Amino acid sequence: MDKRKTSPCFLDTHLIDIHEVLPEEEEEEEGITEEENGKAEKRLNKPIKVREMKSSSQRRSINRQLSLETGFSVLRKESKRAKDENIGVNLPRSGRSFGGFDSINRFGMEGRKGDFSIFKTKSSNLSRQNSLLPSKKERSEMESQKTDGAGLDESVDTSVPAGRYFAALRGPELDQVKDDEDILLPKDEQWPFLLRFPIGCFGICLGLSSQAVLWRALATSPATEFLHIPLFINLALWLLALAVLFCVSFTYILKILFYFEAVKREYFHPVRVNFFFAPWVVCMFLALGAPPTLFPNKLPPAIWCTFMLPYFLLELKIYGQWLSGGKRRLCKVANPSSHLSVVGNFVGAILAAKVGWKEPAKFLWAVGFAHYFVVFVTLYQRLPTSEALPRELHPVYSMFIAAPSAASIAWQNIYGDFNEVSRTCYFIALFLYISLVVRIKFFTGFRFSVAWWAYTFPMTTFSVATIKYAEEVPSVLTKGLAVTLSFMSSTTVSVLFVSTLLHAFVWHTLFPNDLAIAITKRRLGKEKKPFKKAYDIKRWTKQALTKNNIAAKVSDGGKEDSFHP
Repeated sequence: MDKRKTSPCFLDTHLIDIHEVLPEEEEEEEGITEEENGKAEKRLNKPIKVREMKSSSQRRSINRQLSLETGFSVLRKESKRAKDENIGVNLPRSGRSFGGFDSINRFGMEGRKGDFSIFKTKSSNLSRQNSLLPSKKERSEMESQKTDGAGLDESVDTSVPAGRYFAALRGPELDQVKDDEDILLPKDEQWPFLLRFPIGCFGICLGLSSQAVLWRALATSPATEFLHIPLFINLALWLLALAVLFCVSFTYILKILFYFEAVKREYFHPVRVNFFFAPWVVCMFLALGAPPTLFPNKLPPAIWCTFMLPYFLLELKIYGQWLSGGKRRLCKVANPSSHLSVVGNFVGAILAAKVGWKEPAKFLWAVGFAHYFVVFVTLYQRLPTSEALPRELHPVYSMFIAAPSAASIAWQNIYGDFNEVSRTCYFIALFLYISLVVRIKFFTGFRFSVAWWAYTFPMTTFSVATIKYAEEVPSVLTKGLAVTLSFMSSTTVSVLFVSTLLHAFVWHTLFPNDLAIAITKRRLGKEKKPFKKAYDIKRWTKQALTKNNIAAKVSDGGKEDSFHP
């Protein structure tokens, strides 16, 4: 067994290399008597010489780095059992091996099941950290050990590259870890509830708040007055959406307070970062769908400023990353959920027009349309420099419908007419809606998750746009289309709402372990060197041939000069 000298630091986990004990060494150890054991104990104070193990064809070495606190207790039990049964020691491959990184209170502990403190807010651990701060010498030794020995940098407060999420995760929302990947937390035990509560839960609020807008339009629109729909449905849905928004927001605020490092991981996630726009879009939907019985007067502009300002600041940050061309440029991180960062501009334009601010509404419409066009082309074109999206991400392509539908409604509210621009945007949404309906296989064969609520929000927005179109072009066909799409949207929301309640309170499967936030910053083990692309090889070959031709011409010229003095 080879041991590495470690620094007496209490903040970092000590690592050792564990090798399989050879049969010859086992026989030698069995031959040691009790007197020799006593002598061996006296030698413990002397420095231990590292013995080099000779490699042979019959020798199979196990070189795995384990934390002392999480691996030693398991290793002792397994080694005793292995001696009795004469079998090898094999430790299971799972995220449990990395459950002790960057944790606190490491001295004299046998090891615990899962250390979730690495994702806790740093300020909550300051009092314990101050008493255990290492010296400068110890810090330098720790850094050298991390660099030379383990080679791991698993500090959770550093950003994970966007490409790493695509390489390590799979699933509709990139929330499932691939089989050959390790994580920082254990997979076989339940995590704390706040760690399992994702930002995607705001999709539920999006679905319910957009339904409140839809049923207000159905109750007040001249195109659907023959249905005689009461405003009570709008009031009930609005109150339900408000209650769900309060619960989800309160829970996620608790997550920010206690597990801020996990929230940062979600912000770095290329799909989930777009759901940070969702709370403000939900608030604007609630303002647009406010029941006339509760808010009979015109909405004040302060409401628009309160909801749109945070959205606009976050938008500047995200669009700046797209424009700067860094590691999070658009062609790297573009996915269908990126429309959430665009559709809010059109919803904000609608609300600005409702409060009487036409110029800000035109500004937001222009910004939203420009970036929607860029996202649309990027997702359609699929540049060779971008990361390939997995096939399971296709159901979220329904997000394509939301932006053009909201753009058509916004233009109609700004200029007071469902004219050519509004109809153009509406027809784009109609074509995309039809193209998704005929590919119904994209929406089947997946396990239920909160991400399914992303389907309802675009469908509802398109239904509202169809009602506006039926007001401008009244006919049996347009009115029938508006009623049919509204019925489909409401049915989908009802089914999802019941399924969500069953999974949450009956089956308790709504919030599984959120493995996506626990991936390592880089893949463990040796990474294969990427193959050179075809055009690189062709360019290298062309350059080599050119150099050879030049050398040949020079040599031929020298020979001719020698023959003609």
